[in-house]
Formats: sequence, structure tokens, C-alpha cells
Amino acid sequence: MKLIVEKEGELLDYLYKNIDMPKKRIKQYLTHGSIFVNNNRTTQYNYKLIPGMNIVIDTDNKNKKELPFNILFEDEHIIVVNKPSGLLTIATAKEKDKTLYHIVREYLVSKNRNARVFIVHRLDKDTSGIVVLAKDEKTKNKLQENWNEYVSLREYVAVVHGKLKKEEDRIVQRLKETKTNLVYVSRNDEGKEAITNYKVIKENDSYSELSIKIETGRKNQIRVAMATIGNPIVGDKKYGDPKDKESRLFLHANRLKMYYPEIKKDILFETPTPSEFKKLIK
Repeated sequence: MKLIVEKEGELLDYLYKNIDMPKKRIKQYLTHGSIFVNNNRTTQYNYKLIPGMNIVIDTDNKNKKELPFNILFEDEHIIVVNKPSGLLTIATAKEKDKTLYHIVREYLVSKNRNARVFIVHRLDKDTSGIVVLAKDEKTKNKLQENWNEYVSLREYVAVVHGKLKKEEDRIVQRLKETKTNLVYVSRNDEGKEAITNYKVIKENDSYSELSIKIETGRKNQIRVAMATIGNPIVGDKKYGDPKDKESRLFLHANRLKMYYPEIKKDILFETPTPSEFKKLIK
């Protein structure tokens, strides 16, 4: 099924209003990676549409045994994937099925009905990039218990608003979380230490592209760090401007280097910078 966008809108709502298909089925096609916008596969309900874009719904793809995002590495013990923005890592009280865990589990079970999967670490829902999952509990426990020792590089690429005062810096903060899940900088010694290093890669009059390396893995750490210095990440409606027009958060986990005990050496996982980032920072 193909159609050309005639009015601005968000993907799920636009399809529901313009094709004869129940919203539940459209969501299923999105979850299974069967919808393409301008030849780019997307799972985002709120993908921003503009007139002239082409939408293709692959009505056969929902039954194919493949993931709607790239597998970076897979063996009998782990699977490493490139999580899209807008997808939860694990279930919440409000969302059970549209999660990375659920989609990967379905994929593995389709190949082996006895397959299991375990989350090793997480990314925020709105952050895209590298996520490691284990296929057995022993591997999961070993990786989680030694995560800080095994992981020697956690690198992100981000696009932030404005130009930065320093081309590179090391931001050290102590973070706490409110009952409403908002992370903030503590003014005393309470909270957990968060260390964020950034370097400007490219900039224009409105935006700056950064390479970010973290020494700690705190919730919303990078988002809070950049907002605190006055350069919130583009698309960050939680810590930046609630009226930010971008439909995704411009933060992507692009490099992860970790010691893998099964082969007794380090592995470097890498993903390219999302195309949306490049368009914004021309």
C-alpha cells in the first residue's frame, strides 16, 4: 500500500484518517517495522510528516521473521541492536507490547520457541542507539554485575540548540530524581555523581553537533547536563523547550566498547549517525 502525504501531521493519526484500516492494525504494522516514510523504516507513532513524503505499508512484512531495526551482533549468548527513538526498552504500566524487549523476544521465539531474552542495560525511550540484550540468565548476570568494569567506552552523538561557550568540557554533577521522574541537579552532596564529557564536532547559527562520552550511566544524565549549561538537546521537551517542534530527541548512542567474557576480548559496536541529525546540522 502506497500513499503521498498531502497535509502535515503525525504518522499514526495521518494514516488512521486517510486509509481504511483500524488504528490497532496500523499500530501493529508500525511495531513490526512494516511502514516506510521516504524509504526509511520507522516505528514512531508521532513521526512528523510534511506534504510530498511517500508512505509505504508493507502488508506482508508483519508476518516475516525479522526485526524492524538493525542487528549489530548476535551469537548464542547476546544480541546487540540499534534501538529506534520513541521505543521503550522495557514495559511500563501503560505500555506492555511496544517495547524493545517484546519485539526482540518475538523475533527470537519465532526462530526457537524456547528462546529467552534479558535486558542488560537500557536507553531512554526517546534516545536511539546501541542496546545489548542477553539470551540466557547467566550471561545477563555476568554482564550486569561487571558492567562498569567491562564497558570502556559509551559514546553518543547529539544535536543541541545554539553554540557552546566551550568547544569541549567535562561536566560533573550530582543528580536526584523527583517523585514525578524528573531528574535534577542537587545543590549539595546528595544524589548520584554523573560525569559527562562533550566535544563540538560541527555547528551552524542555530545548532551544534556534539560527540559525548559518559563516565557514569545515570538516568537522563546527558539531557540534564546539556540543559544545565543552556544548550538543551534538540527535541527534548522534558528538559528543554516544551514547544520544541522536532518529533524526536536528537540523541543517539553510536559507540559502545565492552569486554565480552565469552571470547575474552573487547568488542566495539558502532552505528552511523541518524540521517535526521545530518539534515539539521548542514
